[in-house]
Amino acid sequence: MAQSFDTIAALATPSGSGALAIVRISGPGALVLAEIFQAEEPRPRLAKYADYKDKTGITVDDVIFTYYPEKHSSTGEHVLEISCHGNPYITQRILSDLLERGCRLAEPGEFTRRSFLNGRIDLSQAEAVMDLISARSERALAAANRQLRGGLALHMKPIINELISAVATVEAYIDFPEEDLPEEDKNKIKGYINRVLDGSIQLLATQRYGDLLRDGIRTVIIGEPNAGKSSLLNRLIGRDRAIVSPQAGTTRDFLEERIIIGPHCIRLVDTAGLNINPDPIEKLGIDKTVECIQSADIILLVVDSTKKAPVTDSRITEHITSSNTLTVLNKSDLLTVSTPTALIPNQINTVLISAYNGTDVDLLKEWIIKKADSLKPASEEDAVFINARHAHALSQAQTCLREGLVKLDTNAPTELLASDLRSALNFLGEISGHIDNEQILDRLFASFCIGK
Repeated sequence: MAQSFDTIAALATPSGSGALAIVRISGPGALVLAEIFQAEEPRPRLAKYADYKDKTGITVDDVIFTYYPEKHSSTGEHVLEISCHGNPYITQRILSDLLERGCRLAEPGEFTRRSFLNGRIDLSQAEAVMDLISARSERALAAANRQLRGGLALHMKPIINELISAVATVEAYIDFPEEDLPEEDKNKIKGYINRVLDGSIQLLATQRYGDLLRDGIRTVIIGEPNAGKSSLLNRLIGRDRAIVSPQAGTTRDFLEERIIIGPHCIRLVDTAGLNINPDPIEKLGIDKTVECIQSADIILLVVDSTKKAPVTDSRITEHITSSNTLTVLNKSDLLTVSTPTALIPNQINTVLISAYNGTDVDLLKEWIIKKADSLKPASEEDAVFINARHAHALSQAQTCLREGLVKLDTNAPTELLASDLRSALNFLGEISGHIDNEQILDRLFASFCIGK
């Protein structure tokens, strides 16, 4: 990627026609380009109306422009934002003119990259930008906002501080062996390491719910052929996504759709019918259904309420519990008796609906919301949820810390212990993108009277 001393420009809003569009410029040339609109230096953070005239003096559009000075902008550089009409021809004319004036087109993610390089955000906040853009639910949006405002850095700070204290303590005995230092206290160092381990374990435990927020809660619809699974999928998503037919076994492969139910993003998966005596093609579909169930967060067991209780494959029943499954008694519109067929297992919650006409489908949605709520941690309001990159760094750091504890217990050379702690610190530093060695020096000299 090019160096950040040049000036970049890009369309900050989606391509295509719209009421408005924003062209963003970042770099040293942004202040000079603001002179397109007026002779005097622009006032920071003040939106002003003006005509945009290209280099030949032709008016391209009437726009609103806002200037942000360096160190007080999102990228830490001079930034100019131009709000114009959302005609793709207009935005292209403006971008072409900016290129003629010395800008270059920004590369993917370059504005956010400059924000990181200039210290405006750390790496976890940079990742949160994409989480915010791609958030599919209220809960995912709230989590991305917390991350963007430094929520993960706030949780990491006490963990890193403990580890820095451990590193500073151990390295002091290596770097200043002849100085007047207190006797090495292994229990003190072990306390530092154990507190870092505890904090990292708590953070690592948030990955699963973080994945649910980003990808959606996997909700698998299962049941016998012609029980109404595809009809239920179509009813929940509000359109005919799956083929519905009176002929059993229409669905041979699974279908997946994302929908919003309450504050949650739900990944609905419609699977092949669980025919107890399948033909070879049906068997392949049922094998895929078993795979889907193994990774399900929620299971909707759809049953035809007008028929006898189904006999279910043992590979399916071993994954069905009262904590993850709701039995959906479908076809209530066809019932001729007041109570539907008794089901096995009978401890699983049930709801009686009609996917055909929508009767009591809202009750089903309420149960899905309640179950999805139960998957979240108790302190979600101030919690952060790590991603796969963070999880890998935390796991590697934990390995180093546990190896350090072994070296402490076996009286291994202090240099080896210091190496493990340094490695753990580097892995934790990967999450934010940096570890300041000055912090270690400050802690070291504050803790000991060295070189007196």
